[in-house]
Amino acid sequence: MTTSQFTILFVATLLSNTTLKLWLAYRQLDHVAAHRAEVPAAFRDQINLAAHQKAADYTRALLHLGILTIIFNAALLLAFTLGGGIQWLSNWSFATFNGALLQGTILIVAVLLLQSVLEMPFDLYRTFNIEVRFGFNKMTLKLYALDALKGLLLGIVLGLPLLLGVLWLMGRMGDWWWLYVWGVWVTFNLLLLFIYPTYIAPLFNKFEPMQDEAQKSRIEALLKKCGFAASGLFVMDGSKRSTHGNAYFTGFGKTKRIVFFDTLLQRLTPGEVDAVLAHELGHFKRRHVVKRIAYTFVISLGFLWLLAQLLHTDWFFVGLGVTTLSTAIALLLFFMVLPVFTFLLQPIVSAYSRKHEFEADEYAAQQTDANELVSALVKLFQDNAKTLTPDPLYATFYESHPPAPIRIAHLQQLGTSK
Repeated sequence: MTTSQFTILFVATLLSNTTLKLWLAYRQLDHVAAHRAEVPAAFRDQINLAAHQKAADYTRALLHLGILTIIFNAALLLAFTLGGGIQWLSNWSFATFNGALLQGTILIVAVLLLQSVLEMPFDLYRTFNIEVRFGFNKMTLKLYALDALKGLLLGIVLGLPLLLGVLWLMGRMGDWWWLYVWGVWVTFNLLLLFIYPTYIAPLFNKFEPMQDEAQKSRIEALLKKCGFAASGLFVMDGSKRSTHGNAYFTGFGKTKRIVFFDTLLQRLTPGEVDAVLAHELGHFKRRHVVKRIAYTFVISLGFLWLLAQLLHTDWFFVGLGVTTLSTAIALLLFFMVLPVFTFLLQPIVSAYSRKHEFEADEYAAQQTDANELVSALVKLFQDNAKTLTPDPLYATFYESHPPAPIRIAHLQQLGTSK
């Protein structure tokens, strides 16, 4: 492939993807607006019109922000690549610092920091405008700044050594560097799974052992019934930042723990809590977590191999607006433009995730009352202002969970067939 051919391919793919994303967003806007005036029949007994319209308005507000974000991200990528941004930062790094390893590390860190700063206004607007407007946000500017600082420090402590190690391996391990890097990447991610519940998550939230003995006994009985061993049951102060509710299990091996948002426990009945937990346990029993980890590792191996093939091709660098060839620039360019060429695979990824959600629902229906899970989900849809009427095509691309009407109908069918 020639340089000009790759440039044309990159620009054409980026523009087509951006156009498709915008078209999908406007489809979702129109679809949600068209169904705003009436609650879907399956939800009329549980959700009133005011709550349904709040969800529609919240969804549309997020979409309008999302449209701006799509355009901005495409423009930013062009500025970094063909606009010469990466080349300029590379020239600065190479002129300021000594040693290829340090120069490459500084370049990547500079691009990531600049990208984060430029994208921050969108996150601030969502948090302190949209989330406030719809009554969800509990976060203060001070807490937001502390979270950002903690994230930066974590990036330095964990991400910087990883980056240095990857660049060192790319430069020292010859043609098979990608296998060594993959091994380091796998090890790093498995380590994160072990340390996240105990050392990382508590930096951002408070986790307290569940105090309600009756609730704790009931949950422990369900865990025993499902054959799930956890290191503890914890309640997280999710209300510290938002009124949104959730529950999840985290960790790996002996570090597994069950976590409930305090907002979720305040809203759901004991039976509904059991059903939500049974759904999360369904992911464990159906080995969804292990499958996703394995899938991620296999895909990452393929991507690193592909990067190794591109590492010594001039057209890849020059075609993206860079004339300086280095392992750091190759790594940076590859993972910046990769989403452009993989976006059309998104429906497959989303379908795979929705399949897992159906399987987890089926497991929950076997262990608890499916109607309790239906009731819990309806409350969560309402509390989180999740639209009940998504555009089907938009959902095909973006929804990791089945759309509300389809999911509820599936659960109701499971309940009647039990």
